[in-house]
Amino acid sequence: MGMTTTLAAEASLQQEIRKSRFLARAAPVDAAEKAAAFIARAGDHDASHNCWAWRIGATYRFSDDGEPGGSAGRPILAAIDGQGLDRVAVVVSRWFGGIKLGVGGLVRAYGGCAAECLRVAQRRHIVERVHARIHCEFSAVPLLYSRLADFDAHRLSEQASAEGMSLEIEVPGERIEALTEFVRNLTRGRGSVECAA
Repeated sequence: MGMTTTLAAEASLQQEIRKSRFLARAAPVDAAEKAAAFIARAGDHDASHNCWAWRIGATYRFSDDGEPGGSAGRPILAAIDGQGLDRVAVVVSRWFGGIKLGVGGLVRAYGGCAAECLRVAQRRHIVERVHARIHCEFSAVPLLYSRLADFDAHRLSEQASAEGMSLEIEVPGERIEALTEFVRNLTRGRGSVECAA
């Protein structure tokens, strides 16, 4: 299971390139609606252009906001992808300084400003958690409860039946195999751990 990296907090960076001022703002986002809200908030109404891109897993969007096609939004997205980030939105605002940069110059300016902003931003890893169900005999429950924290597992619900206890939990994806082995050993093979769909 691969580690996902996003930003720990919002970040910004300003650069002047051939008399145009570029301001990159970046933020962690975990839904398209949050990306749209950040873009609306981060864009500056006085700027000549507010170009942006975001990526959340396999989903992404970008906008050149009036700059020549492919010269702004796509390079910003390339900056996000180039740094291996996910669940991130970036807005780069440009105040035109009177000197035309050309398409190649715009690509370098937008992509470079976004990349530098992301490079200096604080990052954090996202731990993917999965839902699972543990089935075991009543005699195993006290020890199981006392050890759940060792696997960073959180109890969501439990249900008793004539056969024993059924416990619904949330656990980091990379810990599920170790938890399954622990339950197998604790119950001498009579207990089970099933990942919920």
